Amino acid sequence: MVKKRRNILVLHGPNLNLLGEREPALYGRKTLVEVNDSIMRESRRLNLACRIFQRNGEGELLDLLHRLRKWAHGILINPGAYSHYSYALRDGLASVALPAVEVHLTDISKREPWRRVSVTAEVCMGQVTGKGPAGYLLGLRKLARILA
Repeated sequence: MVKKRRNILVLHGPNLNLLGEREPALYGRKTLVEVNDSIMRESRRLNLACRIFQRNGEGELLDLLHRLRKWAHGILINPGAYSHYSYALRDGLASVALPAVEVHLTDISKREPWRRVSVTAEVCMGQVTGKGPAGYLLGLRKLARILA
C-alpha cells in the first residue's frame, strides 16, 4: 500500500537568510541553501512534498501561512526571534489548525532569559532545539510521524 504524499510548509523566520555568516559559532556555517537542500532530500525520503520560504517580516510569514493553509498538511517552522514575542504568529499558527513543529538551531533554554520562552511553541505539537541544522530534519521526521 502506497502512503499518500503529505504537504509540508517550511517557514524560516527573520535573519535565517544569513545562516553561514551570522554568528557562526552559535548558528553554524551551513547556509540556508544547504539547510533547505537537506530538508528537500529528507522530505523525498519521507514521501513529503515541501514548499520552503524564508521571510524577515512577521506579516510576510503570516501571509504565507494563510495563503498555503489549504495546501499544507503540516508546518515546520523556525520563527527565529518572533517565537519569543509574536502573538500574531502564535495566533496565525493556531488559526490554521495544522500540526506544527517548531525548530531552533540553538538550545533556547540555555540562552538569554528573554529567549527562553516561546509563545509559538504552545500551539505546536513539538519542538526541536539545540541540534543545529540537523534539528530541521528531526522536526521533519517528527512531523511525518504526527501525520502518519
